[in-house]
Amino acid sequence: MSKFIFVTGGVMSSLGKGIFAASLGRILLDEGFSVTILKMDPYLNVDAGVQNPFEHGEVFVTEDGAETDLDLGHYERFLNQNLHRMNNITSGQVYLSVIEKERKGEYLGHTVQIIPHLTGEIRSRVTKVAEASKADFVIVEVGGTVGDIEGLPFLEAIREFWAEDPANSIFAHLTYVPYLETTDELKTKPTQHSVGELRKIGIQPTLVVARGVKELPVEQKRKVALFCGVPADHVISLPNLSSVYKVPNYLQEQRVGHLVLSAFGMAPRAAETETPWVRFTWTIDQAKTPRRLAIVGKYVQLNDAYLSLREALHHGAWATGCDLHIDLVDSEDVEKQGVRLLDAGKYDGILVPGGFGKRGIEGMILAAGYARTHNLPFLGICLGMQVASIEFARNVLGIEDANSQEFKPDAKDLIIYLMPSQKGVQKLGGTMRLGVYENTITPGSRVGEAYGASTLSERHRHRFEFNNDYRAAFEEHGMRVAAVYPEEDLVEALELGNHPFFVGVQFHPELSSKPLQPGPLFVAFVKAMLAHEG
Repeated sequence: MSKFIFVTGGVMSSLGKGIFAASLGRILLDEGFSVTILKMDPYLNVDAGVQNPFEHGEVFVTEDGAETDLDLGHYERFLNQNLHRMNNITSGQVYLSVIEKERKGEYLGHTVQIIPHLTGEIRSRVTKVAEASKADFVIVEVGGTVGDIEGLPFLEAIREFWAEDPANSIFAHLTYVPYLETTDELKTKPTQHSVGELRKIGIQPTLVVARGVKELPVEQKRKVALFCGVPADHVISLPNLSSVYKVPNYLQEQRVGHLVLSAFGMAPRAAETETPWVRFTWTIDQAKTPRRLAIVGKYVQLNDAYLSLREALHHGAWATGCDLHIDLVDSEDVEKQGVRLLDAGKYDGILVPGGFGKRGIEGMILAAGYARTHNLPFLGICLGMQVASIEFARNVLGIEDANSQEFKPDAKDLIIYLMPSQKGVQKLGGTMRLGVYENTITPGSRVGEAYGASTLSERHRHRFEFNNDYRAAFEEHGMRVAAVYPEEDLVEALELGNHPFFVGVQFHPELSSKPLQPGPLFVAFVKAMLAHEG
C-alpha cells in the first residue's frame, strides 16, 4: 500500500511548496523508494490551458497532452520521470465530474454535497494515481494557503485520508517566516497562526517547514515546536539557496528523509551517499565559462512565464561547464527601440520562445533577423520558429507580405497558417496540438547531430504550422527542413546550413529537459554559444 505525504502551505503563496514536494520526492528516490507526485489546484479552471502567463506562469504540458500547473515541471525535473494528466487535479475537474454524475443519476437521488461527494471525488482521484503508479510514496501538494475558501474541500479530503488510515498518511506544512530588518529578527508568529488554522481543520502537521531569507536559529525552532505541537527536530529551516536543485541536499542535512521514514516506521533501502543528484549539484558550482543569452519574448515581466525554458538552458549550460547568464528582453522594446538592444557584442546567443497573439511579434522578427545576419547562435521555439520563418521569407526570399495567419489573417503570403484540423474550433482550452509527437530527423542536420538519432519525440502546444507551399523555396535558399512529423508531413524543425547555429523547432524541447538528462538541443545551443567569439 502506498504511503501518502500531504504538503500544505500557509501565510502566503509562491513560497516553494512545489520545490519542497519535488525535493522530498528526490530524497525518497535516493533512499531507494518509488515515488510519484500530484498537485491539487483549488482554482475553478478545468486546467491551466487558458490561464494568463502573467498571472499564473507557464503552462506545463505533459506527454499525454495535459495543460497543467507549472509545479508538474518541478516534479518531473527533480524525479527524473514523466508524469501524466492524472497528476494534476483542479476544482474545475472535480466539480465538473460531480455535476456530470449528478445529471446521470449516479448518486441515486441523494442530496449532492461538498462532503461526502466532492471530497470523495478528490480522494478517488488521488487513490487512482496511487494505484496506477504503484509507488511506495505518493506526495500530494495542495495549492494555495490554509484559509483560502476554495481550498477547504481539498484540505477536508486529505484530513479524511488520515482519519481513515492514520498509519499511512503524514502532513508537511510550509510557512513563511518573515525577517524584520529593523530589529534583526525572524518572526514566527505567522507560522504559529498558520498551523493553528490547519489544526482547526483537524490536521496536525508532522513537519513544519520554515521558509525565509535566513536560516531559522535553534531557539526559534524550539519556539515553533512548542506552539505548533511538533518535536523541535521536526521544524525544518529552508532559507533561500543559490539554486533550487540544492534544496534536497539541504533538507537531507536536517535528516528530513529519516524523519519521514521514521514517521511511517520505515528505514532507508539505499546506502549510497554520493547519489547521481549529489554529483549533478556539484556541476552547478563547477560551471565557470561565462556566456550571456537574450530571451526575446512577450511575457518577460514574470520569470515563471518561461520557467521550464530557463531551467532547460541551465541544464545544458551546467552539462557543458558554462556559467550562463540570461536576460529577459521585452520584444515590444525591441520593436520600439530596434536591434540596438541586442547590439554591441553584449550577447552570445538569442532565443525567441513560444507565445500567442500578435503583440511584440515584430520585435521577435527583428531579433531573429539580427541573429541570422550577425552569425549569432539562435534558437527559436514554437512561435520562435514561426517568426524566424517569417523573417527569412521577407528578407531572404523577398516576400514582403510574409506573415502568419495568427497575426494577419488577410496577408497575401501566409508562411504560417492554421492547421486544417483547427479550422472551426470554437473552444480554446485543450484543443491545440498537445503532447508528444514522434518526428523523423533529416540525416546530416544539426538537429540530428544534437539528438544523435534518426527520430525524436518532443511535446507540442500550438495551433499554427509552417506552410509547405514555401518549403521548396526555403530549402533552395539555405533554410533546410531538419525534422518532420511524417504522418501529416508537417515541418517540425528548420535550420540554416551556412550559420554557426540557427535552429527553429515547432515543439517545446524545454518540457522534457531534466537535470540528469539535459535536453539535447539546449546542450548543442550552449556549445554554440561557448564557441561564439563576440
